[in-house]
Amino acid sequence: MVPITLILSSFFILLHFSAGPSLTYAAGGQWQLLQESIGISAMHMQLLKNDRVVIFDRTDFGRSNLPLPDGKCRNDPNDTALKIDCTAHSAEYDVVKNTIRPLMVQTDVWCSSGSVMQDGRLVQTGGFNDGERRVRIYKPCSTCDWEEIEMGLAARRWYATNHLLPDGRQIIIGGRRQFNYEFYPKSESATNTYSLRFLVETNDLNIENNLYPFVFLNTDGNLFIFANNRAILFDYVKNRVLKTYPQIPGGDPRSYPSTGSAVLLPLKNLQAQFIEAEVLVCGGAPKGSYIQATNGNFVGALKTCARIKITDPNPQWVVETMPQARVMGDMTLLPNGNVLIINGAAAGTAGWEYGRNPVLNPVIYRPNNAAGSRFESQNPSTIPRMYHSTAILLRDGRVLVGGSNPHIYYNFTGVLFPTELSLEAFKPSYFDAPALRPKIVSPSPTSETKIGYAKKLTVRFTVTGTVAKELLTVTMVAPSFTTHSFSMNQRLLVLAAEKVTNTGGTTTYEVEVTTPGSVNLAPSGYYLLFVVHQEIPSVGIWVQIL
Repeated sequence: MVPITLILSSFFILLHFSAGPSLTYAAGGQWQLLQESIGISAMHMQLLKNDRVVIFDRTDFGRSNLPLPDGKCRNDPNDTALKIDCTAHSAEYDVVKNTIRPLMVQTDVWCSSGSVMQDGRLVQTGGFNDGERRVRIYKPCSTCDWEEIEMGLAARRWYATNHLLPDGRQIIIGGRRQFNYEFYPKSESATNTYSLRFLVETNDLNIENNLYPFVFLNTDGNLFIFANNRAILFDYVKNRVLKTYPQIPGGDPRSYPSTGSAVLLPLKNLQAQFIEAEVLVCGGAPKGSYIQATNGNFVGALKTCARIKITDPNPQWVVETMPQARVMGDMTLLPNGNVLIINGAAAGTAGWEYGRNPVLNPVIYRPNNAAGSRFESQNPSTIPRMYHSTAILLRDGRVLVGGSNPHIYYNFTGVLFPTELSLEAFKPSYFDAPALRPKIVSPSPTSETKIGYAKKLTVRFTVTGTVAKELLTVTMVAPSFTTHSFSMNQRLLVLAAEKVTNTGGTTTYEVEVTTPGSVNLAPSGYYLLFVVHQEIPSVGIWVQIL
């Protein structure tokens, strides 16, 4: 007898491949199939300032479906699958052209981490086997490829988390059996690792439910770190815990492999003396789910989100209920400040073959709505996105969705959820009214614009209809490094409209805003800047804040 889950999985695959490249319209968002196969599974993704997305999975899957160009082959005597491999395990996706270019990554990037530096380079760290202490650098250019630094890290980093700091360095936190952190680039005063006892305290020796911790830069320059079911505010300069937050009610784990997701909600009122910061954590798996899954029992995922003002003197979690339970979901900040919750499963945990019941419907979370009216289910995809799925925001406001490979190798037949090589885009409902989308005229949409801190910035745009100042904002979004249901370095800043001027008939306007006041709010680097009117964002432009 064929299991019902296999029948459903085959049905989803039939829908996927019989339709070909397509656009699905419906209330609650649209789905666009971009590529039926990019040749690799999108386990890690990062958007760069040239509108290219760097994608990679791992080198020890065996051969991928994307050949390396010009007869190139990777010769790696340490690889556990193939010593000589002439296929790519990394690729560059050109968003504008919808094309793929194979890249050469030499060492194993499986379950690694990274962040974009202030000059636009992707600095990517760690991985498995011969990649665990590597630093890899990718410069955004049409002919660039990976550069690797051997022994660039002081410790092995597998399932670690990176974040860009106000001083321009990255901090790299944790990883399997690593209860410490380090910095990159190195300096004479910071070459080694620094102990972080919090990672010891949150470690489950049987499950290690503290991997890929959720890390956010707070408005005071310290770090909010969440692992397992606990969180702290951490001064990484003095290596001390400043605040211990209460557990989320219920005490269930939310980080890998009980994989929930988390975002720092949009930062607002940036000119105020005191700027609040809130964190939202959604989904995960109940205690014991991982062990249960290894025994063939797939426990239902968590249906709750928990929200906390991390800047409050006495912060408390407020629990909300999602429309559907979800583990291994991704949370992506949209340009209008709403949160997209996408991908994942309704039962099981992260890990090989341990997820069941794909959740095909994304959910929009509206943080400014009253409690009880914040969630809105969206139009479903036909493609299950399980373990090793990803989602990132693009400059045009779409969300790029890829990945899903819950197997040790590439498996396309005879399994519940075949390895997924496709790329989709989810188009939120603000695409439903193209005539109402603002269009930025200046600064130039076709070139990078440099901006300073606490400076007046005038943005000229066109839009159909009359602009209401109270419904107009400018937002800045830091593009994230996304893997394993967490988007590292993701943040959104709301620049309130201070002055709005009609400069050309009924369609052209100028809005004056003040840029973020410090590197604690917005670390120096590249951001996407959007004009948002009535929750409908423009296409973004690239700005570099220095």
